[in-house]
Amino acid sequence: MARCDQCGNDYDKSFQLHLGGETYTFDSFECAIQKLAPICPHCQVRIIGHGVEQGDIIYCCVHCAEQEGADALTDRAP
Repeated sequence: MARCDQCGNDYDKSFQLHLGGETYTFDSFECAIQKLAPICPHCQVRIIGHGVEQGDIIYCCVHCAEQEGADALTDRAP
C-alpha cells in the first residue's frame, strides 16, 4: 500500500503520476486534481480541461482570460 500525497490515506489501489520530474502518489483522481491541477487566476476554478494559455498563465476559458486582459491566447486543443 502507498500513502496519498494529498490526503494521507494509505490505500491498496493507489497510483503514481509523473509530472515535471516529480513523482506523486494518489488514492483517487480527486486528490490528484486537488494537488496538481492549475487554478484559473480570474475565477479560482481548478482547470481539469485544456484551458487557454497566454505565456505561462493558464485560464479555464476565454472569458476569464479576457477579464484578466489577455489578448494573445493559445488553445492547444486539437
